[in-house]
Amino acid sequence: MHPTSSSFPPDEEPLLEEASVNRYSQQKPNDRFHGAYVIFFLLGIGSLLPWNFFITAKHYWMYKLQNCSDQAGPAGQATSDLRDFFESYISIASTVPSVLCLVGNFLLINKVPASVRILSSLFIMLAVFLVITVLVKVNTSSWTTHFFALTIGCVVIISSASTIFSSSIFGLSSRFPMRNLQALISGQAMGGTISAVASVIDLAAATDVTDSALAYFLTADIFIVICIMVYLLLPRLEYSRYYMDSQKENPSPATVPPDISTEDEAEPGDTTNTSLLPESTSIPPLRPILQKTALLGFCLFYIFFVSIIIFPSLSSNIESVSKSSGSPWSTKYFAPLTSFLLYNFADWCGRQVTAWVQVPGPKSKLLPIFVLLRTVFIPLFILSNYRPRTHIQMVIFNEDFYPVVFTVLLGLSNGYLGTLVMVYGPKIVPKELAEAAGVVMTFYLMLGLAVGSACSVLVVHLV
Repeated sequence: MHPTSSSFPPDEEPLLEEASVNRYSQQKPNDRFHGAYVIFFLLGIGSLLPWNFFITAKHYWMYKLQNCSDQAGPAGQATSDLRDFFESYISIASTVPSVLCLVGNFLLINKVPASVRILSSLFIMLAVFLVITVLVKVNTSSWTTHFFALTIGCVVIISSASTIFSSSIFGLSSRFPMRNLQALISGQAMGGTISAVASVIDLAAATDVTDSALAYFLTADIFIVICIMVYLLLPRLEYSRYYMDSQKENPSPATVPPDISTEDEAEPGDTTNTSLLPESTSIPPLRPILQKTALLGFCLFYIFFVSIIIFPSLSSNIESVSKSSGSPWSTKYFAPLTSFLLYNFADWCGRQVTAWVQVPGPKSKLLPIFVLLRTVFIPLFILSNYRPRTHIQMVIFNEDFYPVVFTVLLGLSNGYLGTLVMVYGPKIVPKELAEAAGVVMTFYLMLGLAVGSACSVLVVHLV
């Protein structure tokens, strides 16, 4: 029996609880035309699509930085070195601010409304991308070093704003039923798929590198504007207001509407003492969240740790065994199609499957077992036709068929298991801590990506 209900006579309390549940059940609106689902899906696309387009435009960045090779002296040599390690600089400039912003976002959950954090980050991203878009057609050959510094600064700002937006919208979606959370995560994978498709089309049709970059960045600008518009539309839906307002009211378990599956709600024992829950303006208690999400957090960390070691550092360097034939498939399109496009599409399919199937459950012992089994993908890719090789000369899977199958399984398992763990995390804590738990789960994900990125460099050198 809930402590807050102890003032009622024992014989009357069940009737009051039943009446409250019926009242909420009657008030629960339907997601008409799947409006909220579509909005979260679009927000998922917009949360990663701009960044995916930014890093996919590799040829553009190399084109912009190559102009300083005409400069004489140490400055020209230094800038050439910057070109060689440009991707490493981008990785550092994006990962470190992301982790710091996740910590800051967690501290601001109950102090700054989600709408302020989401909209401010979107407008910051839009402003920076507009600057980047304008610079596409600007001749920067005379100030390439400054252009490089400006680009890295833009990476820091975009990565920070994108992290705040992604973690905030994930926390917001945690208040909704699981299908909306799944839509958000599925949309993120679709963003990667769209960028991969655009990359292949650009590879086949583009004649000028600046024209393709301009199309990339304009697309990113449009999607950010779409995100702003659909987010402003979200609270206008009766379905959305129902869940967003219920968070403000902090209903007790006696009045929580039975609107979703048991996996969608906190366990009955999780909210038995409302005095332990945070005040509306305080920092959410981290310890109970970490205790509840420890195993799921490790699973999420390890899923993306393994995936980032393989994709794209290993998978994109696997060459076709018939490369010597000189065919476009084996030379020009093999890596973009079999690595980037195939992985992103399989990842999206895996995430989409979670809309219908959610097994194993959050407490199942099979979940961490499946996660750990993904370790086998690392030697499978290493023993494919990876090039160049320095230490491990053995190639066992010497057919183009093998890396295709491995990539599909890697993407499917990443999408399916990663999505399950992400949606389980906020659902095993009290509803009042769901948003904070969503940010914590995002932190586990980012930590897996950061550590995996560092280890991928080591793995590549060992091969």
